[in-house]
Amino acid sequence: MKMTVFFLVIMVFALPEQRVFTGEKEKDVVVIETEFGNIVMELEETDAPLHSANFKKLVRDGFYDSTTFHRVVPNFVIQGGDPLSKNDFPGDEGRGGPGYTIPAEIGLPHLRGAVGAARQGDAVNPEKASNGSQFYICLQAQPYLDRLGYTIFGKIVEGMEVVDLIAQQPLRGERPQKDIRMKRVYMVRWKPTE
Repeated sequence: MKMTVFFLVIMVFALPEQRVFTGEKEKDVVVIETEFGNIVMELEETDAPLHSANFKKLVRDGFYDSTTFHRVVPNFVIQGGDPLSKNDFPGDEGRGGPGYTIPAEIGLPHLRGAVGAARQGDAVNPEKASNGSQFYICLQAQPYLDRLGYTIFGKIVEGMEVVDLIAQQPLRGERPQKDIRMKRVYMVRWKPTE
């Protein structure tokens, strides 16, 4: 018996830390670093697999690094992910992307903290296809957007106070007066704190 216990103890210490079973489920999440703190997003891979896979690819490629939250509408959304926001020409923000769209995956509701895919209006986009990179975070429930048909592909699981702080910054129209950059956007393994 002593030998078995000794062997088990040795095996636990010999295993790399990430292989030790904790009993709590870990998941891949996206971390958005800003000057106000970090925002942690869980992707809805079951309900929006195309959008989730695309977002992961862009994150791995460093696509979002140094982009800004270029649109803020209090009590509605903050929006970012436009590669054109990396330059010093604020007039062209909101029209950029990776050069493709993603088929709609409509179904999840627009709750506070929901992450949705921006898209062009129905008149020019009757299929409701999403922009390949731009996304928004709901500051409160938006059932109006549910009725219009926008894809929700994630939710904020930590850092909603950072999102709220971004939404409180001084604006010029719908654009923050001072650039609010996503310093770095990356994937990590994360265990929820409860």
